[in-house]
Amino acid sequence: MPPPQPSWGPPPGQPPMGYRPYPVMPPRKNNGPIVAFVVFGVLLLAIGGVGLLASKNSSRATDAGYNGYASSSPTYTYSETTTTTTTETTTTTRTTSSRPSSTPTTQAGPKAVVALADHPIHRTNIGAMDINGCGLPGMSYDPAGQERFLRAALGCIETMWKPAMARANLPYQPAELQIVTQDMQYPCGTVKADQTARYCQGTIYWTANNYANDSSPNHPGKYIGQLAHEYGHHIQWLSGLLKASGNAQYDAGGWDTPKGLDLNRRMELQATCFGGMSLAPLSHGAIPMDVINHALQDAGQRGDYPQYPYRDHGTPERNSAWVNHGYKNNNAAACNTWAAGDADVA
Repeated sequence: MPPPQPSWGPPPGQPPMGYRPYPVMPPRKNNGPIVAFVVFGVLLLAIGGVGLLASKNSSRATDAGYNGYASSSPTYTYSETTTTTTTETTTTTRTTSSRPSSTPTTQAGPKAVVALADHPIHRTNIGAMDINGCGLPGMSYDPAGQERFLRAALGCIETMWKPAMARANLPYQPAELQIVTQDMQYPCGTVKADQTARYCQGTIYWTANNYANDSSPNHPGKYIGQLAHEYGHHIQWLSGLLKASGNAQYDAGGWDTPKGLDLNRRMELQATCFGGMSLAPLSHGAIPMDVINHALQDAGQRGDYPQYPYRDHGTPERNSAWVNHGYKNNNAAACNTWAAGDADVA
């Protein structure tokens, strides 16, 4: 029996567009010759069009440029902070159109931060918090039974993470859950019913029949473990980590470049680590340890097997290491895959 696909990745031979939390931006192009031509043309127009501009200064047009994140804005209003470093000061004002501008920062309150290794979530002692039990229904593996179980488990995970995000001064909203039983379009591409779960912009798209029929034994632990991983992407999205990762992959030339794949592995392994954090409080009597142990073991069967064409999720051994690391530490600072050595995200 072949090993299971990464439960959160693309099918073999396919790029990961279908599960990207943000739409994939096109490869960066060399615009040097175009810029030179445009500058030359602007100089000519400036010489001959001063009078026209003076008479019609109220009709000036602007080029907003490519906005690759136009459809990736959160469904709630929040302020966003981007970490930048200033190296020089000039008197010329320049507008960059290679990326969209950040969400306005005028609103007070929690702010998402577009950063990776230096994200404040890694400097804050936060973890999913204990709850007094988790009322999970009996498990059945048809789509309706999976939905009942997952919605109950999601409510418990939400209860643990909401106060943790507040302590980190990061925005929060509940994750949505949609059960997928046939191919459908969603904001990040296409969800196919026979593929694995997808996360996109606040919603977990759960492909029920895929999980009931994949090669991993059916057990409640498999379902809550994979739900915890997808919720890890939700934490990344809320905090600004996913947007920072997408920006970095764009700067690297695309997700399928060596650097882009390295970034993807770090993103996925962090979601796995956050998933382990979600399991930690549940192990304190909220749900049976048999379910927790199976969830941890199942994560060690997910990842980049040799026959898969893309090294974008990390090996099963690395997934096992990170889920257990998150579980044992229950601290977001322990899940900073962006600062980990190459061997730890192989």
